[in-house]
Amino acid sequence: MARDWTRAEVEQQLHGRSNWGRWGADDQIGTVNLITAAKRAEAAALVRTGRTVSLSRPFPTRPQVDNPRPASHYTTKTPRGTGGISGDYYGIEYHGVAATHVDALCHVWDERGLWQGRDPDVELTSRGSRWGSVDHWREGIVTRGVLLDVPAFRGEPYVTLDRPVTGEELEQIAKAQDVTVGPGDAVVVHCGRDAWDREHPPWGTEDSRPGLHVSCLEFLRDHDCAVLAWDMLDRAPNDGGVPWTVHGAIFAYGLAVVDNCALEPLAAACAEQGRHEFLFLVAPLVVEGGTGSPVNPLALL
Repeated sequence: MARDWTRAEVEQQLHGRSNWGRWGADDQIGTVNLITAAKRAEAAALVRTGRTVSLSRPFPTRPQVDNPRPASHYTTKTPRGTGGISGDYYGIEYHGVAATHVDALCHVWDERGLWQGRDPDVELTSRGSRWGSVDHWREGIVTRGVLLDVPAFRGEPYVTLDRPVTGEELEQIAKAQDVTVGPGDAVVVHCGRDAWDREHPPWGTEDSRPGLHVSCLEFLRDHDCAVLAWDMLDRAPNDGGVPWTVHGAIFAYGLAVVDNCALEPLAAACAEQGRHEFLFLVAPLVVEGGTGSPVNPLALL
């Protein structure tokens, strides 16, 4: 069982091991710097069968307990001569636990500030962020993805509140799957959220919810991961009384975090093919000043 961490231990991971200044004081892409052209070429070589798997949940238009502010989708239909044309309006407040999205580096902060120590009161305006916004990833995030399948490792359908995923367990899963996690990789952590939802109220509707333990920060920093994609997020309540635990990797390490992925299909595909590495691709919308973007992450096997 994971032990609770003290505030000092959490802050050592967030503050003592931060990446501030690593790529220069003006850097706004964070760990995406680790995804070099050679890394992308290496990832492309992993495509063997050409099979693609979406990691996205459906556009969350249905109001539910885990989606109190549903997205809007209106369709128009206009005649044109003997034919016609259709169109759509999309509107979404995507942060939360319903929509699959990527968090920009300006999304969260603690008392030391945003990524690189920038002041949120200065950088964040009603018209967008002047620092660390999602448009700095306009070239897309394309790298090697590694699935760490917690339910398969445990022989259980999903992660439970009393057994959060620890950094030590992620190491054990990688070893059991005979796969390495290295600099510039996207680590994809499957916790069984879809299976949880079939047996419980939707994940994320309670103040106490299963997920990743703060010790996963150590794993992410030790392996120099560029991206974290996950279905369950930080375990709540968190350790140490800090504003953010694993999500704190955004402002501490400059990590690209992809929330609320649908990972059951990917886990099934990896099990079927007997492999856990693939080409991973995320293409955020180019929203200048945006704090993130809805995305449809893809795995190519």
